[in-house]
Amino acid sequence: MVLRVRNVEIPESEIKWRFSRSSGPGGQSVNTSDSRVEAVFDLAASPSVPSYLKERALKRLRRRLVDGTLAVTASEHRSQHRNRQSARARLADILEDAFGPPPPKRRPTRPTRGSQERRIAGKKRRAETKAQRRRPDA
Repeated sequence: MVLRVRNVEIPESEIKWRFSRSSGPGGQSVNTSDSRVEAVFDLAASPSVPSYLKERALKRLRRRLVDGTLAVTASEHRSQHRNRQSARARLADILEDAFGPPPPKRRPTRPTRGSQERRIAGKKRRAETKAQRRRPDA
C-alpha cells in the first residue's frame, strides 16, 4: 500500500509500525492484545519526499520531530486494525498540513475611525464608572 499526500507517494515500507497494549476500551481482552498502534515515519531520511517539501515539512514540524522522525499513536479503538487505519489517517493529515503552501502574508491595516471612536468611548465609560466610586471632595 502507498500513502498519498499532495501528489507524493510514500511507500508502506518507509512507515515503521509498533504495537503495544492499549489503556483504552477493550474489556477483558485489553490485557492480552496489542491494540495500541504507533506509526513512525523518518521524514528526514525519506527518499520519496522531494527536497523542497521535505525542507518545508521539517521546518514546520520541528517541535514535533525527534531526530527527523514523526511518530503518531492511536489507541481509541478496540482493534489493532482500526487503530492502524486511524494512525495512518492522522499521519496523512499531519503531512498534508506540513507539505502545504505557506499562508499568505498578512497585510497590515489601520484601525477604522469607528473602531477607534468605540474604543475611546468605552474607555471614557469605564473612567466615569470608576469616578463614581471615589469619595467626593469636601
